Amino acid sequence: MPVEFKSGDHVVYPTHGVGTVQGIETMSAAGYALQVIVVTFDENRMTLRVPVGKALSSGLRKLASSESMTEALDTLRGRARVKRTMWSRRAQEYEAKINSGDPVQIAEVVRDLHRNAGQPDQSFSERQIYEQALDRLAAELAAIDRTDKPAATEKLLQHLNAA
Repeated sequence: MPVEFKSGDHVVYPTHGVGTVQGIETMSAAGYALQVIVVTFDENRMTLRVPVGKALSSGLRKLASSESMTEALDTLRGRARVKRTMWSRRAQEYEAKINSGDPVQIAEVVRDLHRNAGQPDQSFSERQIYEQALDRLAAELAAIDRTDKPAATEKLLQHLNAA
């Protein structure tokens, strides 16, 4: 059963975060008519056209349910699990979790890197990954709560600090 996307829907594309469906267009390519979902991302002024038939396999999805966002918020309260592997390996794992588009996996990255956030010994790349994960989670939470990103970020930090 394909997911129906309509104009005005907030959606999440794994590698770009929260966007808005502008509608469905028909494009012609190599003599074929192709239906595409047009998604805009205000933050980076980008427009993405995802073929309707590839929407699910590309990871395009509607906003997380309140249950999965609650699970993500609960994850923030958990204990950080930091493996003792090399940073480059962990960084790849964190990037993969962020690009999965799954709010619970993104919350794990935020939780695991939060303890060092703003610490002098935190590397530049570690801070970048932390901020990217926090930003991605805040964008989706803001869309779900119908608020703005600063308010959503504050809510996430309250959950982190309640841990």
